[in-house]
Amino acid sequence: MDARQDGYYEHGTTAERWARGQLFFEAKEYAKAARILVTVAGEAPEQLAPRLLLARAYYHSAQLSRAEHELRAILERWPVEDYARLMLGRTLERRGRAEEARPHLRMAAAMAGEFPQ
Repeated sequence: MDARQDGYYEHGTTAERWARGQLFFEAKEYAKAARILVTVAGEAPEQLAPRLLLARAYYHSAQLSRAEHELRAILERWPVEDYARLMLGRTLERRGRAEEARPHLRMAAAMAGEFPQ
């Protein structure tokens, strides 16, 4: 039976799914992690950690459009989240939009205290 049909990805409490999503991410099963984390992020949109891990899972599983969408949503709510800014820049680069990525990468570097010499 397909895992989506038996409800595996939606099974358990939010905390249990968060832990399972982290385990799949750590095992480099990024697409599976994303399937789990999307429910966690949807139930707790005010929590940064699940949303950021979801964006990373999308990025690593080459779901770049979804990663971009999630990262933009994160930055709308948390505009000073430097790691999300860096990830958005890297995502845009992978999508062939280097010019659009540059300001995000520069801002992420400045927020992290990395200034050009």
